[in-house]
Amino acid sequence: MNINISRQNIYLLLSSVFLLVFVLIFAFLLLIPEGKEYRNKRVELKKESNQLRKYENFRDEVLEKLIELKSENRNIITAFDKEFDPKRFQKINRTYFNSLTVSPKVRGLDEDGFSVYEVNTTSQINSPKSFYDFLDAVNKSDWIIGINFPIEFKREAEMIRSSFTMKVYGISKDTNSTDSNITK
Repeated sequence: MNINISRQNIYLLLSSVFLLVFVLIFAFLLLIPEGKEYRNKRVELKKESNQLRKYENFRDEVLEKLIELKSENRNIITAFDKEFDPKRFQKINRTYFNSLTVSPKVRGLDEDGFSVYEVNTTSQINSPKSFYDFLDAVNKSDWIIGINFPIEFKREAEMIRSSFTMKVYGISKDTNSTDSNITK
């Protein structure tokens, strides 16, 4: 029995076997290990994507809260930026007192990033009610003012002389550099 195989068929069979062996070696040496690494990296990418999503959600919540607080406290924020003017303060609050004297401001130490000015005042009032009305007006004023205790009241004939110190707060100009990075 003679098997008659042509030379072309032998070349074709050898090249097919060679390609099959090459594909199997390529698959087992490169594709399968790379596939395992790909699956590991895909799992790692999912974990990192979940973390990124959590941080983005947190950032969005904080930014939303910041914008909400900025809109709610716009008056306070602008009050920190206003420079204290003793003459304007006297003019606005003169209605609560018979006489109001504000001594020159003395720049105090910075407290937690705020510029603090101590203002000593002396006034004459008819009754304590006008002083309490003054305190309500200070809460609604253009500046952030803290009235320091003790408040001294002395009776002089028909008038009451009061003396107290105030702290006027304002933001130090160099500590507000991050505000420009926040969008409204």
